[in-house]
Amino acid sequence: MGERVPEKAQPAIRHGGNLGRVRLLFPKAPEPWIDLSTGINPHSYPHSPIPASAFARLPEPSAVETLKEIAATAFGAPSAAHTVAAPGTQMLMPLLAQIAVGRGAKSCGVLSPAYAEHARTARMAGLSVTEVSDIEALAAFDYAVVINPNNPDGRVWERSEVLKLADALGQKGGMLVVDEAFIETGYAESVADATTSDGLVVLRSFGKFYGMAGIRLGFAIACPDIAESLESRLGPWAVSGPALHIASEALVDQAWRDGMRLRLKEDSQRLNGLLEKVSLSIAGGTSLFTLVRDAQVQDLSIHLMRNGILTRTFDERPDDLRFGLPGVEAEWIRLEAALVEFHSAPGTSRHPRA
Repeated sequence: MGERVPEKAQPAIRHGGNLGRVRLLFPKAPEPWIDLSTGINPHSYPHSPIPASAFARLPEPSAVETLKEIAATAFGAPSAAHTVAAPGTQMLMPLLAQIAVGRGAKSCGVLSPAYAEHARTARMAGLSVTEVSDIEALAAFDYAVVINPNNPDGRVWERSEVLKLADALGQKGGMLVVDEAFIETGYAESVADATTSDGLVVLRSFGKFYGMAGIRLGFAIACPDIAESLESRLGPWAVSGPALHIASEALVDQAWRDGMRLRLKEDSQRLNGLLEKVSLSIAGGTSLFTLVRDAQVQDLSIHLMRNGILTRTFDERPDDLRFGLPGVEAEWIRLEAALVEFHSAPGTSRHPRA
């Protein structure tokens, strides 16, 4: 019947992408593993060859400034002075929370369910964190976080709602952080152009949409005072030479971006159709991931891992399971076969939940 999964091994991995752990838990699973546990584009940006100097030399400050100008234009930021390049948005989260604490913030509200690192890094900075389900409730806090479109359920908030909240927080000296990691998919409207005061900060990811999470690159868009404070905390050479080379090409390639949005939309429709074919109830998502809700997803997740397929489960929401996009055709075939096998197994009952 395959590997026996120890009880302590069954709770969800805190983040997606931990193939090392699941290989230990399921040593007999077929290789190569298919990692659907993250919302990363499986079709990476086809950048030009990286020059040897990008590895051999420290990045030139002028190259960072050029990237900031390119990013400001690509993201709709007011200027390069409003733009901070960092080794992933993960590095920016604790720094923003520290800045908020330095301005007197004591409480943090996170619109939930949400990417767990926002709450964790806020607590690390000394903030009292509360997760809420209503965007209007965030106005009561000193520091607030909204992910738009949301991860993991793909919920979208209107630009007017977000700006109203930013204004309410700004008027009392608070700060709203809007994480737009998945906004390149076209599901939500950015507020990056509105970062003209210290009450609003926008985070933009590079690795997810461009399929290059490994180069560790992200951006903050904020008023120049906050941008300068972030850069001083990051220190020199925060962004690697290879990341500067790749992003400076990718962020000006509008044709690739437009074509990829269409491709991801088609892939997402294919994934949703496959999941619905086996009676899984879709609870939300973007074109980079789909969230399903079903009473049997814990069993399904284990079945998929036995077949060398990793998805994203959630300890706090045991009926939720998130699927990223397969890449090559062989991955689609393996996923469909594993899903159909689970759906057709004797004794398997389907209990979708809306």
